[in-house]
Amino acid sequence: MATTTKALFRGAATTTVGTTLYTTPASTTTVLTSIVVTNTAGSAGTFNLGIAGTSLATTVAIAANSIITFDLKQVLATTNTITGGASATTINFHISGVEIS
Repeated sequence: MATTTKALFRGAATTTVGTTLYTTPASTTTVLTSIVVTNTAGSAGTFNLGIAGTSLATTVAIAANSIITFDLKQVLATTNTITGGASATTINFHISGVEIS
C-alpha cells in the first residue's frame, strides 16, 4: 500500500462555483488535511468549497490581501471530489492531503 503526501490542488479559483478542483483516483483513498484560501486582491471577495457533494463553505467572505485556513482530516473515497469557485480569479486555493493506494 503506497502512501503519497501531495498538493491536491494549487491555483486560482474559477468564477464558476462548482468547478472540480480534485477527484480521488480509482483504487485510492484520499485524506484531505488542509485547505488554505488566499485573496491577493486589494478588495474583498467570496468563495465556495464542497467536499464529496457536501458544502463546506458557501459564499464565504474573504477580505482583501488575507488568508483563511481550514485544518481538516476528511476521508474521500474513490471518485469523491473537491469543488470550488470564487467571485474573482485573485482568490487562490491551496489544498493538501495524502493519497493511499
